[in-house]
Amino acid sequence: MRLDAYTVVFLRRPAGAPRMSDAELTALQEEHLAFNARMREAGHAVVTGPVSGQPEESLRGISVFRTSVEETRQLMEGDPSVRAGRLVVDVFTWLMPAGTLGDRPAAQIDAD
Repeated sequence: MRLDAYTVVFLRRPAGAPRMSDAELTALQEEHLAFNARMREAGHAVVTGPVSGQPEESLRGISVFRTSVEETRQLMEGDPSVRAGRLVVDVFTWLMPAGTLGDRPAAQIDAD
């Protein structure tokens, strides 16, 4: 069986995240959304978006990248919300049947 490997990012709000004014948070959110759009437009990210109704309130969003774990970590260092300390990332590999999310995974694996 052939598997596609994608990289998943869980964006979390850390304990002790810096406090910001409403205006600062609005500006930061706009920069964060622009960063996500650039990741999608460049073909690095397949999908990006927030979550709601999550059982763990610190989980703020999920992204799926078609880059390696290491490259995704480097790319995420450019997220303004990560740089500002408002978000931290969990980055890991997600395996699925080949072709599930298209024809451009981070890698393909032959599993027995």
